[in-house]
Amino acid sequence: MGVLTKGPNSGGPLTGLRIVELGGVGPTRFGCMLLADLGADIVRIERPPGYDGGAPIDPRYDLMNRSRRSATMDLKHPKAVDVVLRLVERADVLVEGFRPGVAEKLGLGPDECLAVNPALVYARMTGWGQDGPLARAPGHDVNYVSLTGVVHSIGEAGGPPVIPLNLVGDFGGGALYLALGVVSALLESRQSGHGQVVDAAMVDGSASLMTALYGFRAAGYWTDERGTNRLDSGAPWYQVYETKDGGWVSIAANEARFWRATVALLGFAEDELPDQHDRDRWPEVKERFAAVFRTRTRDEWCALAQGREVCLTPVLSMAEAPEHPHLRARGTFVEVDGIVQPAPAPRFSRTPGAIQRPPAAPGDEVLGDWGFSPDELACLRAAGAFGGNRFGSTEPRIRESSIDLPVRPD
Repeated sequence: MGVLTKGPNSGGPLTGLRIVELGGVGPTRFGCMLLADLGADIVRIERPPGYDGGAPIDPRYDLMNRSRRSATMDLKHPKAVDVVLRLVERADVLVEGFRPGVAEKLGLGPDECLAVNPALVYARMTGWGQDGPLARAPGHDVNYVSLTGVVHSIGEAGGPPVIPLNLVGDFGGGALYLALGVVSALLESRQSGHGQVVDAAMVDGSASLMTALYGFRAAGYWTDERGTNRLDSGAPWYQVYETKDGGWVSIAANEARFWRATVALLGFAEDELPDQHDRDRWPEVKERFAAVFRTRTRDEWCALAQGREVCLTPVLSMAEAPEHPHLRARGTFVEVDGIVQPAPAPRFSRTPGAIQRPPAAPGDEVLGDWGFSPDELACLRAAGAFGGNRFGSTEPRIRESSIDLPVRPD
């Protein structure tokens, strides 16, 4: 497995873009990781130890913090706020992930930041959004995706709803929409010369991800009963099946030609099974498919399907996935500092992204690259703006993870 790392400003499509990231919830971190992997120069402002919750994790495993450097600041300290505003003057984007009103309370809200940089894109990442009855309520991924119909729609017939990890709210509906909002607002700002506020809410993004299914439901093609629809494990031809060795394979024979090929792969005659779209007989077909899949191992089914027009793949664990021949050939996973992790995505033919550096322990050296002199840094340290006087050293340390935990100043 290759090692994919480059130095700062490596030539990705966002090279030259400067972003100030106020450390916060996981979607903020993941969204900024995506932008940094694509070349943006990001300084992440870390809170001093003692603010975040969660399990301790060595910084080198906190992969969402890769590709950028960080500085520890006590944002309750007025000099720290002055530092951030000075960074904002030189930045194209500020990203914050606090609850509504917190940035304003700190003196770092949109009014203050746009006053020093009128072309700034001020991107806000929250769960509920900046307004509405729940705007200031606590919440996490599962709450946001529960409210938008996502969780209710996932699970087997007769079973409970299934939590889709934190992929739909935090990362799909949160971080990806945050990144899209940032680059869209930047494009407009370059044309108009004016900045604006991007309100990225996980509840909005997760609802947006359900657009096609809401259309299916309106057309009468989708029901609210879990496990009875074509994409939610209801259909026998869009399903996972256990194999002889306790492994699993997935099939996705949506189209008629893939259905026919799958039927042939399993040894059935074409007229031996009911029509592909006969919903009343889906449970029967599912049982017959399951019985056949249990006659071979996972690898035997994959070998048998090789070269055929069937949509069949093994269900791989995170330990197995990086070793799959296709993912190895594409470099979908890379190794950095001895840690296997997903490579930057998407890919660009002329300006490829890259993991700029492993996750960095907080410090303040990065501020020198953003215009602060050694004397100024020394004065700020002495004043306690970086939290050193109050919280101790800013040397590399084990810090707490905040994958899904908002930072909430008192």
